Amino acid sequence: MTRTSSARRRRAVFLDRDGTVSEYVEYCCRPEDFRLLPWAGQAIRTLNETQLLVVLATNQSAIARGLLTMEGLAAIHEKMRQELTRCGARLDGIYVCPHHPDAGCVCRKPEVGMLRQAAEHHQISLSESYVVGDRRLDVLLGRAANSTTVLVRSGHPLEPANGVVPDHEAPTLLEAVQWILRQEAARAKRAVRRLGTATSATEITVR
Repeated sequence: MTRTSSARRRRAVFLDRDGTVSEYVEYCCRPEDFRLLPWAGQAIRTLNETQLLVVLATNQSAIARGLLTMEGLAAIHEKMRQELTRCGARLDGIYVCPHHPDAGCVCRKPEVGMLRQAAEHHQISLSESYVVGDRRLDVLLGRAANSTTVLVRSGHPLEPANGVVPDHEAPTLLEAVQWILRQEAARAKRAVRRLGTATSATEITVR
């Protein structure tokens, strides 16, 4: 069996939900509690216009706590999809950890289970992807996946850094996306330079 090489794998932006895409609510248990942040639709639509996948990865321990059912979560996410659709935006995948923080599962952030599952489903290169969220655990998640991390200030109250420093900080998801696009433009320029160098080397060898 041949493994898919990193060069053939896709890149993605992994987004936290509460405080990044929607207003921060400690336990969002009803569709009426879900409110898309004003800039989220534009930010995600901008990413949709690139080659980057947009994947949501969210801890939802309210399920394990008995505050929310899987059916209730599905209703919340259906509202989210509808609101994003009205903005001309879409998510390419949604991954949820329903477990209690004490469960010791491999999917609850900052563990990388959800990202690895998404990488397998969508052939994503985690090391060439981005993780965006409003908490230090999102930064830890990105570090564990060897992804580029962006911390946004639009949700959870500010937490002590305790040595957990993201690659970039932004006020909102929209500014985070603008920074990501600048990184992608720089990546493309480097690729062009590498291609030019390789071509020149080939020409010299042929001569």
